[in-house]
Amino acid sequence: MLGSHTYLEFQPTGYLHMASLQSSPAWKALKAHHKKYAGLHMRDLFDADENRFEDFSLCLGGLFLDYSKNRVTKETMSLLIDLAKAADVEGWRRDMVAGEPINTTEDRAALHVALRNPLDHAPMQAMGEDVMPDVRALRIKMRGTADAIRSGAWTGATGSAIAAIVHIGTGGSHLGPEMVTQSLAPVHQSAPGGPAMHFISNVDGVQITTALDGLTPETTLFIVASKTFTTEETITNARTAKAWLVDALGSDAVANHFIAVSGNTQAVADFGIPPDNTFDLWDWVGGRYSVWSAIGLPIAIALGMDVFEEFLAGAHDMDRHFQDAPLDANMPVILGLIGVWNTDFLGSPALAILPYDEGLRGLPDYLRQLEMESNGKARDTKGRPVEVGTAPVIFGDPGTRGQHAFYQALHQGRQLIACDFIAPMESRHTTGSHHDRLLANFLAQTEALMKGRTEAEAVAAMEDQGVASAEMKGQLPHRIFEGNRPSNSIVADKFDAFTLGQLIALYEHKVFVQAVVWGINPFDQWGVEWGKELAAQILFEMEPDSYEAFSQEHCSSTLGLIARLKAHKAKTP
Repeated sequence: MLGSHTYLEFQPTGYLHMASLQSSPAWKALKAHHKKYAGLHMRDLFDADENRFEDFSLCLGGLFLDYSKNRVTKETMSLLIDLAKAADVEGWRRDMVAGEPINTTEDRAALHVALRNPLDHAPMQAMGEDVMPDVRALRIKMRGTADAIRSGAWTGATGSAIAAIVHIGTGGSHLGPEMVTQSLAPVHQSAPGGPAMHFISNVDGVQITTALDGLTPETTLFIVASKTFTTEETITNARTAKAWLVDALGSDAVANHFIAVSGNTQAVADFGIPPDNTFDLWDWVGGRYSVWSAIGLPIAIALGMDVFEEFLAGAHDMDRHFQDAPLDANMPVILGLIGVWNTDFLGSPALAILPYDEGLRGLPDYLRQLEMESNGKARDTKGRPVEVGTAPVIFGDPGTRGQHAFYQALHQGRQLIACDFIAPMESRHTTGSHHDRLLANFLAQTEALMKGRTEAEAVAAMEDQGVASAEMKGQLPHRIFEGNRPSNSIVADKFDAFTLGQLIALYEHKVFVQAVVWGINPFDQWGVEWGKELAAQILFEMEPDSYEAFSQEHCSSTLGLIARLKAHKAKTP
């Protein structure tokens, strides 16, 4: 397969997408299987197989996946593996690691796996060039910068050590560093600790104004992360930060107080950030896959480069598993295929990410972007309409906080919502019985969703609770739970840097597997780009005397709102 095409001629290799997805033999076999067993309840599956837990679970180091609480049998999984083979998941996997341009619409490699390789790793090609020398140089530069800031050797314009970092980015340039730093701080903070971290991602001026309030220019360092260095939100915030700094310390201070992570070195230089303070971001690194690159510099600064490299090592461990394990014993493949089954055969429109770990409170947001921006596509790689559902709606909240917000809909709502429950066996903090109570809730929710509650069980529960017989009849229908709601349980020994790296890479590869099955490109985001283009045009049109020239290009709603905003702006001091 490799070498049989030039880069410009690269096309998907699996025969599945040569014709209609739904007309393929593998898909038809799954549809027939689903129709035959549509009435199966997971209670019956567990009752019939005492080894179901062992047969439907996988372990990789300290990370364990239990997928037994899904509406699947061994036959279901066998047919799903056939689907993966028909889609040529193995071939696409090889192409990704080989640095082929699997980002077909932009003719680029998607080689984020190279970013977490050990420094002595063999060459890896992206579009015919070995990227490992650049990766090694980047890692060395990141260590030097992080060490200098943490030790106080990096000083501001007045000679003071850096006490606060303000990271300015958005989307993939923001969500990863914030989530990982937030997650690992309780278990990896070492002396001397890094500077205080602040993350700015919204163009709403309230966020950056609030962050700057109370900071001292002499001890503040800004990291501006933008692949193009033209992202509207990021550059607007960066200009505000620069004005705040220059107003206090003068324009010469920019060199001591700004770092850039970008692939547009000319724009960075024009902004005033010197080359020594600039970290490259290559076009074979997608934004939502970039936390492993210099985008992760805040992690190294906050927690130390050793911790960041443990994080990389965990991801590399998952990479090796994904590349080497057979499909039927491959954690990302299994998780991805379960998602296809739930979305396209059971009709689940959403996936709840439910971390029973307060440190992982940013994980649902991170995975929301990863899944919905990657696979929220209506066209396949050949430009044809996708016939089936792709990215489900991703949402979630940590632990028992989510239980008191939206779990009612998970248990009894009309829509079937699949769930990923994530929990560590070891707590970050030993505080009385808190962690045991947290895990008890974790276990209870997955079983309740699976089992439901029968009429007889509901009656018995009311009797045990002393509910008056006159009230039982009215309460009974509301106390019955259908159950049979699918969930995965992902359990870690503990969420340290290594295990968190494993977890994030697991979801990256899961998304990739699903994209291959659906025949879509998970590495572009043209919908996002269109929104940016239109916003830039409207921003210009909101200026005085520019409205009429563009009046024919908008619907009456947008025109009316622009007029209303301009009128309000005109009368506001």
